[in-house]
Amino acid sequence: MKKAMHSLIILFLLISGNGFSQTTIDSVSLKNSFNYGKSVAVFGGSVSVISASDSAKILWKRCLGMKVTNFGVPGAGFSSLQGKSLQQQVNEAGIFDIYILWASTNDYTNHRAIGNYTDYTEFDNYDTTKLITQAGGINYCIKKIYQINPQAIIYFFTSGKAFVDRGGYDPFYPKGMNDYVEMQKKICRLHGIPFLDQFFLGGYNVYNEKLYYHDAIHMNVLGYKKLGKLQVSFLAFP
Repeated sequence: MKKAMHSLIILFLLISGNGFSQTTIDSVSLKNSFNYGKSVAVFGGSVSVISASDSAKILWKRCLGMKVTNFGVPGAGFSSLQGKSLQQQVNEAGIFDIYILWASTNDYTNHRAIGNYTDYTEFDNYDTTKLITQAGGINYCIKKIYQINPQAIIYFFTSGKAFVDRGGYDPFYPKGMNDYVEMQKKICRLHGIPFLDQFFLGGYNVYNEKLYYHDAIHMNVLGYKKLGKLQVSFLAFP
């Protein structure tokens, strides 16, 4: 209950004010977060690494003292078929305190198979043919991170909304982005990975898209600031 109250207070203060004074940070005991001062590796596609995303990561650094290293590559997805995939990115990672898998929109927009939550797990004897699916790629990344660092803390940021077509933002549209997000969350539940549902909690829709997005997929600085406040609340007390 105390942890939940901390998160609510943090989120309220972050949302209600434009400034982030040290007094405000200290007053909500952000330094008491077990994630304060941790080293963080971020993997993903362009949404995780474009320059505008720095406006979110600046908040991680300012509020939580985090040291952030970006591995994300534009065009990447979890599927081994999608760009310099997150699988390849994780292969190049070293030891960090926290590993964030920031899901892109690329698996959806490039029609990569969603797969099943059992893809590339002990349930199919780690079938490498399943690495072409989003699910197989996610499971690979999680397994590989624990091989690199058995004490790793892994967090998952789900894909956000994309306004490329109706399926990119309508959660009820058949075979839309939300199907990919639901699989992301299912795999996180399997492995006990805390996740931030950016598709729903981000608060983006067709009415405010022009305010927070600079194109159909990528947020602008204002959009990332909005998202960053949500991320800080999550990262402070997951």
